[in-house]
Amino acid sequence: MNLGSTITGLPYVGKTTLFNLLTGGHAATGAFAGAEGETNVGVAKVPDARVDKLSALYKPRKTTYAEVTYRDLGLAPRVATGAGGHATQAGQGISAQKLGDLRTSDALVHVVRAFRDASVPHVNSSVDPKRDLATLELELLFADHVVVERRLERIEPELRSAKGPEREQKERERVVLQKAMTALDAETPLRDVGLDDEERKIVRGYRFLTLLPQVVVANLDEGDVGAPDTVLGPLREAAAKHRAMSVVSVCAKLEAEIAQLDATEAAAFRADLGLHEPALDRVIHATYELLGLISFFTVGEDEVRAWTIPAGLPAQQAAGAIHSDLERGFIRAEVIGWEDLLKAGSEANAKKQGIMRTEGKTYTVKDGEIIHVLFNV
Repeated sequence: MNLGSTITGLPYVGKTTLFNLLTGGHAATGAFAGAEGETNVGVAKVPDARVDKLSALYKPRKTTYAEVTYRDLGLAPRVATGAGGHATQAGQGISAQKLGDLRTSDALVHVVRAFRDASVPHVNSSVDPKRDLATLELELLFADHVVVERRLERIEPELRSAKGPEREQKERERVVLQKAMTALDAETPLRDVGLDDEERKIVRGYRFLTLLPQVVVANLDEGDVGAPDTVLGPLREAAAKHRAMSVVSVCAKLEAEIAQLDATEAAAFRADLGLHEPALDRVIHATYELLGLISFFTVGEDEVRAWTIPAGLPAQQAAGAIHSDLERGFIRAEVIGWEDLLKAGSEANAKKQGIMRTEGKTYTVKDGEIIHVLFNV
């Protein structure tokens, strides 16, 4: 499973710098500013200390981390602002092309500017991360509202001519869309409505933007790295009102400098700043958590590999992440936690100690487990 996330936000907030840091890319910054029709695409390896430790144990020919595909999509929504500069209503909106790009995402990474730099212009003339978050949120609400409104207009004549199961299906669709319209009229993101699985299935094809989980990344000033709560407080307060939204912080400028150092120097630099992990790791892990994803591992002398699946997946379906033949011919799975295997020192020792267990098709795979699938096709 390859997770696809779109990095977005207003111009000149550090989107492309963050994209380059996550993916090791070299996309032009500043002047790019999300020019119409341009989208940067790259892949980030998901840092995982568990993979590192398993690789040290097996010394495989190949080590493969889980991956996240990131797209850098610049937006320039034109939103009317009221007193205090806060967004009040959507303007001419995001282009249809970029809305289409956004709708193919599994999650949004929304970068807001919290750094002060007179040499970098701000489209709203002042630094206000909470306002900028509201600006883009309102544009996404507006875009979803247009989709719902148009579909409701079309569904009425369709209902008049539909019969039997087709009519029942369209009636259910109309009910869900009316529920969505009520929420959007109240400027409530659809992720907050609490749609059940059946309702989500009905509207899945519309790829509503306000249903997408969202990681808000505050791009900090260097002076705020050690004490970011002043900046993050208002953003966390805003995010707490919504489902599937989390807030993390980075200082993209500082991370770009650290990226030029070797691993030992980088670790020492972060330690001096009181940073326990790379800020970029927090962005990736926050995205994983919001999407409800976990990793399981396959190990051996050939390869140690992380596989990404949704939490709660049965073992037979999880096997399909490796190869469809494993899912189709699944017999059973040998399972052990990664820490238990490290303590045992080898799979042979784990079996002797009785900590390598056998599980069937319906077993729910847990994060960090090592799976060996027995199958026959």
